[in-house]
Amino acid sequence: MTDLYKPLCSLKEGHWFKLICGASFQHLPAVRNLTLAYALAGADCIDVAADPAVIAAAQEALEVAKLLAVDAQQQGFAYQGSPWLMVSLNDGEDPHFRKAEFNPEVCPVECPRPCEKICPAKAIVFDRNLFSGVVQDLCYGCGRCIPICPNDLIYTRSYVATPGAIAPLVLSTGVDALEIHTQVGRITEFKRLWQGIKPWVNRLKLIAISCPDGDGMIDYLWNLHSIIAPLPCPLIWQTDGRPMSGDIGDGTTLAAVKLSQKVLAAGLPGYVQLAGGTNDYTVAKLRAIGLMKRSGDAGADLRFRGQRSEKSNNYKPKVKSCPSLHAPRPSISGIAYGSYARALLLPILEQLDQMPINQDTVVPPLRLEDNQKLLWQAVKLANSLVSQLKSV
Repeated sequence: MTDLYKPLCSLKEGHWFKLICGASFQHLPAVRNLTLAYALAGADCIDVAADPAVIAAAQEALEVAKLLAVDAQQQGFAYQGSPWLMVSLNDGEDPHFRKAEFNPEVCPVECPRPCEKICPAKAIVFDRNLFSGVVQDLCYGCGRCIPICPNDLIYTRSYVATPGAIAPLVLSTGVDALEIHTQVGRITEFKRLWQGIKPWVNRLKLIAISCPDGDGMIDYLWNLHSIIAPLPCPLIWQTDGRPMSGDIGDGTTLAAVKLSQKVLAAGLPGYVQLAGGTNDYTVAKLRAIGLMKRSGDAGADLRFRGQRSEKSNNYKPKVKSCPSLHAPRPSISGIAYGSYARALLLPILEQLDQMPINQDTVVPPLRLEDNQKLLWQAVKLANSLVSQLKSV
């Protein structure tokens, strides 16, 4: 694995930025435009649904970003090359892999429709273009509509991404990275999934494992490491603090930070990256408690290796540091932004949707690069988030 990869350098230096479009988010124009804006702003990784059409939309945006690279750099943005493209899959039920559903025909006429108001993706509509219900491509499974429905009419449809569906994507579409969503206690399911994707792992630049907190989480993660080791590529532990909540308020970032501290203290081999509740307050919080890697920090030189305990089947950390260096304070290597990053650009994307289209020169729907004013407004907004991490 060459250090010349910009995303890998960002991981080692502690300013890796990942945009999460959403494992269930399949609105192609939005995926394309979000990818373009955040790529030009200097993102290191774009995480999209494991869907061929979604992957193609993101890759098209990355090609456009290359054409606009000089313009972005001249305007002071951090674009230095294409971000890695990541897809996600799961080993069981997971909130990231679901869609909301309900039958609008049974909704009471007098209902104030709080579901429509609370949906951050604007995926719930009534009487729009002769359609009422959930716009499936827009829904990313946050679940906020479920408890707020006064009639308990909303439910979710979950799904599991299978290795058989993922493998062709890795082989034929140039996906760079894979993220596995799991939960404590699913060792059997994880093993089954890993055996299915293991033959293609050597084609990847990165593997990430995302897991929310739970009793016995650290032991569970050590057991996962014993299953996947050795890896031919870097490994990220994604600490999923409070899934899909970053746009709710500043308090949501505390869960992500707390979980990252827990995983860092365990000394697991690999990089630690926050997710779940990350927003505009996350970098400031990490700086305040000393979890951001500082310039010249020897943390990149610290290496971990697993050692199996004689008294248990779980791996325990054994630190091996460079002999001339003191062991540095553990620090996070990056942050992934999902709902907050998407909401930040939503006003621009809505303006784009409302722009008149010249049918002679532009094929609908309007692409972000078709309106230069909105394009660079979107990149500037994206940069306001990316630069927090890149300027550390």
